[in-house]
Amino acid sequence: MAKKKKWIKPRHRIIQAIAKIVLKPVCKIKYGITIEKFTEEENRPYLILYNHQTAFDQFFVGMSFRNPIYYLATEDIFSMGFLSSLLRFAVEPIPIKKQTTDIGAVMNCLRVAKEGGTIALAPEGNRTYSGRTEYINPAIAALARKIRVPIVLYRIEGGYGVQPRWSDGTRKGKMRSYVSEVIMPEEYSAMTDEELIGRIREGLFVDEAKEGGIFRSEKRAEYIERAAYVCPFCGLSEFESHGNEVTCKKCGRTAFYGEDKRITGKGFDFPFEFFGEWYDYQTDFVNGLNVLDYTEEPLFRDSVQIKEVIIRKNKRLLREKADFALYGDRIVADEGKENEWVLPFGELSAVSVLGRNKLNIYHDRDVFQITGSKSFNALKYVNIYYRWKNIKEGNENGKFLGL
Repeated sequence: MAKKKKWIKPRHRIIQAIAKIVLKPVCKIKYGITIEKFTEEENRPYLILYNHQTAFDQFFVGMSFRNPIYYLATEDIFSMGFLSSLLRFAVEPIPIKKQTTDIGAVMNCLRVAKEGGTIALAPEGNRTYSGRTEYINPAIAALARKIRVPIVLYRIEGGYGVQPRWSDGTRKGKMRSYVSEVIMPEEYSAMTDEELIGRIREGLFVDEAKEGGIFRSEKRAEYIERAAYVCPFCGLSEFESHGNEVTCKKCGRTAFYGEDKRITGKGFDFPFEFFGEWYDYQTDFVNGLNVLDYTEEPLFRDSVQIKEVIIRKNKRLLREKADFALYGDRIVADEGKENEWVLPFGELSAVSVLGRNKLNIYHDRDVFQITGSKSFNALKYVNIYYRWKNIKEGNENGKFLGL
């Protein structure tokens, strides 16, 4: 049997050192961030867990540490042809299938740690939509025990104000990133899994769905419709944003998004002060929805492009322009046409959002990626699927909606 090549290469240290020099001023100018060095870093591997706020979080983490870091990354970045090959050569990320139990990713983490490499991942698995640190899977405690290296809890603050997940741009504001706590193996060995996951959740929790900071931009509300699909006045709906305002297409009400993150109604009282409260209302609304009542008429329709993700290779275009209908128990592409394609929820293993608004659908061993217009809302597909799953599993009071 051929001996496995080492995961860690000397070039990774050189490339990451150069990247830090190049990216430091970019991070400072674009994000207004203060990145604190981890001065207690020893020449040993760590497991870095960080909360996820912006598209640049991994770079903030990397600049706090002296040694190279190996990040867990979704299959999407391994399916971009030559660019993926370049990334693997430069930093060799650890691939993981989002929203699934990936034994291969666990084995690769063990391999990297055994070679003395530091591993970093965002245990939320998603950037926050609400401004708060979101759901953290308890399985992260088991992973930490397997790797058995010091756990570094790394906090990123201010990122939701500077770059909300639903936005294309950044606002002028202030951020901070730093190591909040280190938990040594001998310490967490004495903890139960519940105690350890509780410590991790507490150490990574950041709440920015409230007052704090000024974030300047003339496009503060732009593309908030990527995250919002429930109107507090008329229920399931669609929205349209321009500049600092967002309008419900169904009832016509317009709200203003302020520099202090507050939302105010134009000519009426908006029931939520911050988007996090609106997001909570939306989640509660869906959790109170019997999606099985929506099998005759779709809840939403979108015009999308469909690709198949060929893992570790590229993406293959399946349909350039397709009509997508979201029902309470299935998704249908090009309904009523000769090439109609039905995806029953019962045949799917997972549905997830990547980046701002790409939708991944996991069907058996196949992964399909759905993209739409700039305003496409992928979140509603994830939430409706997991609401259906909770009902089917007899967990009608379940709160987890996929993020």
